[in-house]
Amino acid sequence: MYSGSSKEKALNLRRQGVSIRKISDRLNIPKSTLSGWFKNIQLTQKQKEKLKGEWQKGLVKAREKAKEWHIAEKEKRISIAKDKAKETLTKIHLGDKSVLKLALALLYLGEGFKTGDTGMGNSNPIILKFFIESIIKLYDLDYTDFYCDLHLRSDQDEKELTEYWSKSLKIPKDNFKHTFFDKRTLGKRTYSHYKGVCLVRIGRVQISRELMFLSAYFCDKVSEQNE
Repeated sequence: MYSGSSKEKALNLRRQGVSIRKISDRLNIPKSTLSGWFKNIQLTQKQKEKLKGEWQKGLVKAREKAKEWHIAEKEKRISIAKDKAKETLTKIHLGDKSVLKLALALLYLGEGFKTGDTGMGNSNPIILKFFIESIIKLYDLDYTDFYCDLHLRSDQDEKELTEYWSKSLKIPKDNFKHTFFDKRTLGKRTYSHYKGVCLVRIGRVQISRELMFLSAYFCDKVSEQNE
């Protein structure tokens, strides 16, 4: 039970246009109890508009806090994922060429050319760097053994992006043979971070065959262990 003074304080605050939530917080009385006490109190239009404004401001603040919470939680999850990835990497012997070849084979299974030359196309230089560096280490080749084609959007600069990919991949500019522009993108603006798609290839089909067989055998072995 609540004292008469508590109820009177609550009624006076409500008559002044104070929200039920604020009264509940201030007097430590449940909102359900207050709603029963206030059922006969009629607020003025001005008081109603004020409460509505406060409610809308509170809603905005609540959304901002929720957004901040989600951002903080996402950052925590990203940090955990990074730590687990680094932990796994410490258990791998990076100098083992068998490990490197397996990693290359699995990448090639997803991204590599399936017919003709051994090659790979991507818009991410990190993927292509790994492809090139792994091929060089595993098959005793050189940067000059690779050739490139560029697939760009209509508003992109061929000279600038040839320079970009040549520098990123360490492949001589003379080894960039063809540039193709996508006419479907005419009149559409390209984001500055997008550097087009670079296709890297070497004329060694035997490498492609070996990588495809290795990836297939590995996937089969893993599947068999789980049967």
